[in-house]
Amino acid sequence: MSTNIYVGNLAFSTDSAALRKLFGEYGEVTSAQVVDDRDTGRSRGFGFVEMASSEEANKAISEINGSTVDGRQLNVNLAKERSR
Repeated sequence: MSTNIYVGNLAFSTDSAALRKLFGEYGEVTSAQVVDDRDTGRSRGFGFVEMASSEEANKAISEINGSTVDGRQLNVNLAKERSR
């Protein structure tokens, strides 16, 4: 079962490919997406990564949370379910 991860405080220059590469060092990434503003098309500064296993996801979270990427200290944790 895949695990969804929230990644916050991204630099506006960080794209989905960079997220996939960063998390790919810790295991299989099934998807990686930086969320864009629908009006401007510019990054909103956060994204989501889905990893194939919870063990890989937990390792990635513990290693990447608080690290600096593109000059920004990342906030990484398990994504919460969307409330409807």
